Amino acid sequence: MSINSRLGGDDEHLVDYLKQKQTENPSFFYATGEQSNGNIFWVDPTFRTNYNYFGDTVRLDTSYKAHHHMPPLVSITGLNHHGQPILFGCGLLHYESDSAYIWLLQNWLHAMSGNHPVSITTEPDHRIQMAVAQVLPQTRHRFCRWSIFRETHEKLAQTHPTFDEEFTKCVHETETVDEFESCWQALVERYILLDNEWLQSIYNVRHQWVPVYMKDTFFGELYPTEEPSMFFDASTSMQSLVKQYESAVRSWHEMELKADYETANNAMPLVKTPSPMEKQVAGVYTRRAFLKFQEELVETLANRATKVEDRGTVTTYRVDKFGDGERGHIVRFNGFELKAMCSCRMFEYSGIICRHALSVFRAKNVLTLPCEYILKRWSRDANVANNNSNNNNFQEEVEEESNLCLRLRKEAMRFVEEGAKSIHIYNVAKDALQVATNKVAASKKRKTPEGEKEKKICELRSELENTNEQCGVYRANLLAVLRDMEEHKLKLSVKVQNARLSLKET
Repeated sequence: MSINSRLGGDDEHLVDYLKQKQTENPSFFYATGEQSNGNIFWVDPTFRTNYNYFGDTVRLDTSYKAHHHMPPLVSITGLNHHGQPILFGCGLLHYESDSAYIWLLQNWLHAMSGNHPVSITTEPDHRIQMAVAQVLPQTRHRFCRWSIFRETHEKLAQTHPTFDEEFTKCVHETETVDEFESCWQALVERYILLDNEWLQSIYNVRHQWVPVYMKDTFFGELYPTEEPSMFFDASTSMQSLVKQYESAVRSWHEMELKADYETANNAMPLVKTPSPMEKQVAGVYTRRAFLKFQEELVETLANRATKVEDRGTVTTYRVDKFGDGERGHIVRFNGFELKAMCSCRMFEYSGIICRHALSVFRAKNVLTLPCEYILKRWSRDANVANNNSNNNNFQEEVEEESNLCLRLRKEAMRFVEEGAKSIHIYNVAKDALQVATNKVAASKKRKTPEGEKEKKICELRSELENTNEQCGVYRANLLAVLRDMEEHKLKLSVKVQNARLSLKET
């Protein structure tokens, strides 16, 4: 049986649309064929580009199952540098099965040149679970906890109306495995739900959806307690699928342009502390990522770092909030490498350094944020380029502007350690430092060709910033024109509809 004989009229219209897109751009990818069992999948070239920049964490969205009037539209999405959803692939899944999900993921991975994401979030479905295990064995698989919350509400809200709130707190507010286990046990005992099959089933797979078990993996959630946005609206219908698909892609792209414009045109929030670190990050991160960092930095003022152990270059601190000594976090700080690892694992999970590590940096007078804690994926230039040389250039630029002092400090530490071994070496080291001091002072007074080169670089950077500002204005104007066009189209549509109604009445 041919594929066309298995497709309905709306599906055939979609396939014709996909064929036309591929004719216009050979890089456009779509799949049907005998093995698809009537299912359809496609990847636009822009999806591939987005994946090159932001393909570290993805979400397989099958939320159409909760909206029975929607077509079986499956999307694979990610998060851009503003924390907004971006599209990596789309499909129509008329026939759900293990093989259907395997087929979909295999085609998607092929379109993405075989590059596996770090993590994937899906509905808690055993068919999807089997497909992910087979196609993406290197990827950390997480179940969507919001789907679990909704189903829990549906099953228990009528008989246990106050359970929802306590259940959510148990999942979101516990910070260690022991704390979660204790809270869960107390919760099911208090509501007499020890034998509830649903709760027992989600508890058995807790390692795949409860945050305390997933903290060592990147999921890119700046605000984990916020429910993620759907890329496609629940009102999407089969009859107007192509138009609504294009409208959704255009709408989200405009939102990204708007966020780019706001970030690039001095719309950053005001700094709230005198910390050089805050000014440093404000100039690198997007507005939304900076707001999260700023929130963590401001919280260091309410946290204290207490030294509990000192072993060579690694010092262990306990960081707790003033007035809340019972709940603390352990931070291991390497003074030689300027690295801080916190027990909360927020940096590993979201890519933004936590208040606990920042509290230790403040205690140790680390004034600028080490470059390894500034992820390019949250930077303003995250989607400028993604090859290795550009990644290195980004890291080198951050180091050049903010962290050269840290590199010098490391070299000086080696010098100090050698100089402290004997009085003779101490005197030699002291004389060498004096010579170095004189050379640095002389270099600062003398205008060298290198100094002229740096001056020229600064001038070119200033010119580039001005050009970027102009581009931002052009983008804003373009958005305004597009918005006016949409409004004009809407008005014309209303007029046409009114005219039709008038004709019918006459």
